[in-house]
Amino acid sequence: MATLDEQLDILMQGTEYGDPQIKETMRQELRERLIEAEKQGRALRVYCGYDPRKPDLHLGHTITMRKLRQFQDLGHDVTFLIGTFTSLIGDPSDKDKARDQLTRQQVEENSRTYTDQAFKILDRDKTRVRYNDEWLSPLDFADIIRLASNFTVQQFLVRENFAKRMSEGQPIYLHEFFYALMQAYDAVAQEADVQVGGQDQLFNILVAGRKLQQGLGQRPQIALIMGESLPGTDGEIKMSKSLGNDIPLLAQPWDMFGKVMSVPDKAMPVYHRLLLGWSPAQVKALEDGLRDGSLHPNIEKMRLAHEIVSIFHSAEAADSARKRWDEVFRGGGMPEDMPQETLDKEERVVDILRRLKMVASGGEAKRLMEQNGIRLNEHAVTDPTTVITPDMLPAVLQVGKRKFVRLVKNGSK
Repeated sequence: MATLDEQLDILMQGTEYGDPQIKETMRQELRERLIEAEKQGRALRVYCGYDPRKPDLHLGHTITMRKLRQFQDLGHDVTFLIGTFTSLIGDPSDKDKARDQLTRQQVEENSRTYTDQAFKILDRDKTRVRYNDEWLSPLDFADIIRLASNFTVQQFLVRENFAKRMSEGQPIYLHEFFYALMQAYDAVAQEADVQVGGQDQLFNILVAGRKLQQGLGQRPQIALIMGESLPGTDGEIKMSKSLGNDIPLLAQPWDMFGKVMSVPDKAMPVYHRLLLGWSPAQVKALEDGLRDGSLHPNIEKMRLAHEIVSIFHSAEAADSARKRWDEVFRGGGMPEDMPQETLDKEERVVDILRRLKMVASGGEAKRLMEQNGIRLNEHAVTDPTTVITPDMLPAVLQVGKRKFVRLVKNGSK
């Protein structure tokens, strides 16, 4: 059993608040809460919220999940909260403009596989799954006024992104204020001891959540704010579904492997640190080896990609993905195990790609065609009106460097 100080070191590792005094305060409050919980014979109530704005969680989300897993391993009560109500508005925390609002149907569709994705990190048997429309939907207008009376407009306007928009004359919509209010009520409804979140959640958790709990007679939660964000496949900007630089947890093994391989070399140390849990000494050895040439960046990246695919799929899937990578990128050929689809009638290439979800939209397909990113039997397809007919089959359709499909006639093998 870990000692109190050992638990604190584990749980506070990787947190950052931009102010050493705040970090020390959170550490001390967590110490006191752990001592009290042990005396009372109870576990701490810990949670992190995930808004289903898109159907896929990505590798960046696993940073907070790993912190939740640490709490689980230490015997605490962990909730994986799905923001089925908050996602209707969308978190404005790291945005320079208002988000598009989703419908309830879109949210329900997006959240359908969230738990299965979360259990790639969290212990299924030790995880409580909740949806925040459970307590937010029943609130009426009088309730909202009562909750809002705990805050001032000035408290919201000093937030960096709102202040920036104010100075630039960009609109700030009233409904955007409600997001922090609703997230704060999540903490109240669950009587949370600890909330985990990223840097973009600093205000929502540390200010709004704690203040509302105090205003409603609860002890304020401890905010565990993770200090580092995982950069996306561009190696620069925080991984984001909306920016398209993400690596989804639901990605096929070969696609996940390829996306990791596309990450710039300079981002490898942070991937090792945040996704594999490497120690500072291990990361330094990697950085030194890459710098002096004793480690080859491509070899190290392939090891990283293999380990990440092993974590989220299996070692066998990682081996297969590595083999496919070698076939396509080293041999200059096509993968042996590409999926196969039948084509019964004439169909536009654009429509086939959309139907098979090889592109997100017709617009994306057309953009890729302009960049010679779509190929039919290794020849570039540049005309959006191009069709494939059954008498042209079998044929191989390729999108980018990693997506392939073999089209065959019905009844073919």
